[in-house]
Parts: sequence; structure tokens; C-alpha cells
Amino acid sequence: MKVLLTTLNSKFIHTNLAIRYIREYSRYLEGDDYKLFMKEYTINNSIDFIMKDIYKMDPDLIVFSVYIWNVEDIARLCENIKKVKANVKIALGGPEVSYDYISAMKKYPFVDYILYGEGEVIYRDLILRLLGKMQIEDVRGICHRESGEIVANEAMPLIANMDEIPSPYENIDKSEYENKIVYFESSRGCPFNCQYCLSSAIKGLRYFSVPRIKRDLKNLIDARVSQIKFIDRTFNANREIAKDVMNFLMENDNGYTSYHFEVTAHLIDDDMLEFLKNCKAGLFQFEIGVQSTNERTLEAVGRKDDFKRLTKVVNTISSYRNIHQHLDLIAGLPYEGYERFSYSFDDVFNLKSECLQLGFLKMIKGTGIRDRSDEHDYKYKDYPPYEILSNKYISYGEILKLKDIEEILETYYNSANFILSTNFVIERYYDRPFKFFEDFAEFFDRNAYFDVSNGKNRLYEIFLEFFDEVVLKKKIKKSLEKEETLDENSNSVESILELEIFRDVLKFDYLSLGRSASIPTFFNRIEVNDFKNRGHQFLKNEENQRKYTPEHLGEFAKNIIRYVQFEEFRFNVIDLKKDINSTIREEENTVLFYYDIDKIFEKSKAYKVKI
Repeated sequence: MKVLLTTLNSKFIHTNLAIRYIREYSRYLEGDDYKLFMKEYTINNSIDFIMKDIYKMDPDLIVFSVYIWNVEDIARLCENIKKVKANVKIALGGPEVSYDYISAMKKYPFVDYILYGEGEVIYRDLILRLLGKMQIEDVRGICHRESGEIVANEAMPLIANMDEIPSPYENIDKSEYENKIVYFESSRGCPFNCQYCLSSAIKGLRYFSVPRIKRDLKNLIDARVSQIKFIDRTFNANREIAKDVMNFLMENDNGYTSYHFEVTAHLIDDDMLEFLKNCKAGLFQFEIGVQSTNERTLEAVGRKDDFKRLTKVVNTISSYRNIHQHLDLIAGLPYEGYERFSYSFDDVFNLKSECLQLGFLKMIKGTGIRDRSDEHDYKYKDYPPYEILSNKYISYGEILKLKDIEEILETYYNSANFILSTNFVIERYYDRPFKFFEDFAEFFDRNAYFDVSNGKNRLYEIFLEFFDEVVLKKKIKKSLEKEETLDENSNSVESILELEIFRDVLKFDYLSLGRSASIPTFFNRIEVNDFKNRGHQFLKNEENQRKYTPEHLGEFAKNIIRYVQFEEFRFNVIDLKKDINSTIREEENTVLFYYDIDKIFEKSKAYKVKI
């Protein structure tokens, strides 16, 4: 019997841990009568390509790992495979079919088996059944067809001792993980009961042993994988284990591999904060779910949080400048309409994390919030990813506005391409961050900029247009309403000067990203005699190399110039990096941008120099 174990990942860089566990758990069965092949595709592969590849393999059984992002493609694939290979057996497993398996069997008549629950033991027992070593009624956790009827066997108990699952990281083939994210699990389950999360469907928290965790991690470290992403729902649920594992990773740092964790901030105590202070910059990344700062909302979804403690933790870690923090919000939760959500947005944005993800509630099968959707009049898409359309607190039109705000947030904040300019406008022209993103999104929508692809230069130009046409005009209107001045001409002159300042601010961001042979004409450009030669002379100086380009000490200037750019500015906007509210003066100054750095929190270093 030839079996294909497969899935469709959402991206090429992703890997599927579930099918690797299943492969290892049943590896001892392999022999002349059972051969297992594992292969991963992506949702970007065409159905025809995958179908051709599978057809040529000619398996007797195909087992798919099914998720919210691949269920529709897998369904089409299975239906067509069955048409051209009627005798092949098809089995589905994974979260997208585990919580509504009877309906799935009805919906997909071409599917022979659904494995519901944890798949390792169920898959092994199915293979034993197909090899004639078990009766079908003894295979727990399986839904199958019998005489035209759908039969669901009793559920498979959860694996109590996680170390029973053989490691998928023994004898690693480095090519398998080359340029890929490796997913790693130190525990299953979650101590919390968030009603929008699938983890709430399974009670309890089970850990692999610490020696097993360390052994597996060491194998991956030695294989020099680029990133290990822990899929534990709350990595720091057990502080001692979390600290022990992180300390092990620090001690075994190979200078290449980084680690991503989902953590709960209010569980990070002062001892852990002190510990994190000493980790190498860029080694760890934290994803912190905030979701909402509305206490009534958090109570309704069964989420425990302490925003005051979370704020202290995030701010403290930010002060270390060594851990990239990614904070999450969910729009569409109970008791949080558009206006109240805007304050949750402000609360989280003001923490100044490196990334703020604005997500939208997904009514996932098996979650409490979906089961009780009528309580809050939820309307949502009936197909994956089951995203909210509206509820009794927020309309579809308001959801669409938040979608536009999300795109502005991704483009102008999370990209880190407009750090100085976004902070400049928010801090100096807006009372609330949300209002800035709301205005910017409305400007994009009004000018149909969402409807076209905007390149890098165009995005900077659009920001300049927005500042001129919206930000400055709102400031003038506000000034006149307050009767700060009745002289519209003086306001106009001031606005022209502020626009020129903002050109320099944008130019600073633009050049912070990397060398540019051609700088857009909408930035301020100042011609300086013999500027290029003066830059070369500056780089020839050993003291300047030691101070500004230490990695290239002793090299020729013609080599160093590849890692730097000199630019003349009309205003002292470089001072805004230290204090966004510093006084701006019109004074020509030269800035040296240096790009040969570890790009963890910034993409360049900038220095005010004299050449």
C-alpha cells in the first residue's frame, strides 16, 4: 500500500508540523506492504499542477491536512482526483474538518475518511486497519462510510505523554528546511478559554519534557535553520519552562537562527523582564495578543488580561531594544462598536510596538463565539475564513472602513518605511492615532488610490499630498475656529513652510531604507559644489571610518561608498529621531546614512556630519 501524506501550505516558506508528527509516529510500520511518502504544496500552486503530480505518484491512499486557508482547494483537488482515479482512498484531517466531521462527510461525498482530533494515533490505527490488522470499528477518532451510511466512531483520547510522539527533527535533511520557517511545539493546549480561538475547544495544557524540547531545538540549531516559530498558544504559560528554554536558546545561539513566540504579556513577571534584558538583539520575537482593551468585551469572550501590566511589560521590553514585538487587535468582538474599537486601537498603538496587526474576527468552526453567534446577531461569510460581516455593535460599512485603515496601517506603519513621517504627523498634528489612520484611509478611498498598485515612490508622494490637502488644511481650519489668528495669509505662509519641512521628513525616511541613485523630485534637493568628492574625502579619514563605518575600518573609500549615502537637508529633521517634538530650524545640514547594520529595529544609521 502506497500512502501520500500531504497538505497545501499558505506560503512556500511555511512547513507543516502535523504531517511530520504523523509520519514519525507510524514510521515503524513501513515495509513491503506499507510505503509512506510526504510532500507539501502551497495554495499558490495550481490545482492542475498538484493533481498531475499526485496522479503520477499513483498512491492508494491520500491523506490531506486541512486548514481554513486550504480547505476549498483541497476539496476541488479531491473531487477531481476521485474522478480520474476512482479506487483511490481519500482521508482528511486537521482543524477545519475535526469539529464538524459529519457535515464535512455529507458535503464531500468523494472523501472516504475524516480523522477528527489529534491525528498521530488515529492515522496509525487507520493504516493498521487498511493492512488488515484492526477492525474499522476499533479505530477511534475516525468518521467513515459503511453501506452508504456515515459512521462516526468514538473519539480518540488525547495523548497524555507528549514524549510518546517521536521527534520529527532527528536526522534532519537540511534541504527540507532551507529558506523555510520551522514550526515547533513545546506544548499543546492553552490555559485560557478565549471563545474566538480553537484552542478553547480542548481543555488542559500538555508539555513535551524539557530534555526532549532542548534535544529537538539543538538539532535544528545545528542544522542552521533561519527561523523557528513556536506554535504554543501561550509559550510562557509556565514561567519556569519558558525561561529554561529561552536560556538554552541564548546559550546555544548560532548567530543565525531566530525564534518567534506567542506570549501573554501580563504573565511576564519582573524576574522574567530582568532575564530578557540580557538577550541578544534580534534573537527573539514576541507576538502579544491584546485583541481589545474594553473590559466588557474581554469578559464576553472569556479572555483574562491586565492591560496595565501589559503596558508595563511592553514598554519595558521596548526600552531594551532587543526584542521585536508584534501586538494584535481583533475587530468585531462583542460589545465593541466602531467608536469603542478606535480607543482600543489608540491604547495599543500608543505602546509603540514594532508591528500592530489589525485583524478581523473569524467565526471558526468549533469555537464558542460561533456556537453562540445569535446572541450578538453575527453575520459572517459561510465559507473560509468565515470572517465577520457585521454584528449588533458594528455595521458592514464600518467594517469596510476598518479594512481601509488596516491597509494604511500595513503600508505606512508596519512596513517600517515611514517611521519618522508617521510619528511626526501623529504626534504634532493629531490628538489620537486612530484619527490619523482614519483620515488617511478616507483620503486614499476618495482618490481611488486603493484601486491601483502604488509603487514605493508613489506612496511617498501620496503621503505628501495627504499632508498638504488634509493635515494642513485641518490645522488651518482648527486655528481659525479657535480664533488663534484671523489672518489666513499668515496661516498660508506657515503651511507652505510646514509642507517644505515635511518634504525633508519624508526624504529622511526614503533614504533610511537604502541607497538611491535617483531621488524623487518632490523632495527638497540642495545642490552642493563638489558634494560627491567631499563625501569620498570624508570616508578616507580613518577617524570617520572608526566613528561612522566601523565594519569597514581601513577600507578604500570607493568600497565604503557602497554602504552609505550623503544627503543635504534644508531643515534639521534628523533631530526628530531623538525627540519628535524638537524645534525644527531651517539650517542646511549634511546627513550620512549608513546601511551595513543588523536591520532589526531600523534599516540604517543616520548621522549629522560636516563634509
